[in-house]
Amino acid sequence: MDRAQISSRKEVDFLVRRFYDQVRKHEVLGPVFNHVVKDWEHHLVHLSDFWEMILLQTGPGRGKFNPTKVHREVDAQVNHQIEQSHFGHWLELWFATINRYFEGEVADYAKEHARRMGHMLFMRIWEARNNS
Repeated sequence: MDRAQISSRKEVDFLVRRFYDQVRKHEVLGPVFNHVVKDWEHHLVHLSDFWEMILLQTGPGRGKFNPTKVHREVDAQVNHQIEQSHFGHWLELWFATINRYFEGEVADYAKEHARRMGHMLFMRIWEARNNS
């Protein structure tokens, strides 16, 4: 299968949906996401908005997201059991999904941004635990 460039909402949405299909089935990540997410279709549209904003600087996402707040809330909902390894699994799946379907500068940026974001989010979760 030829890999495509990420150049429109169509590719971003495809990426997000293929990725979360895997997350939902993952032995470590699935229980967390399936416990927290009640309306998957709404969640996928929301995540596509986020990644479209990040990767293409377009879409309805501008100023709409606070990933730190959301991830701290998720950590609280699962009794503060999110570990750095969860982000490692998330990144493995994200990279594998991108590498399977996409190539190019935006695909590379998607991986780098996710790597930085995962590190930052785990640190913010850890800080919140130590300040409560």
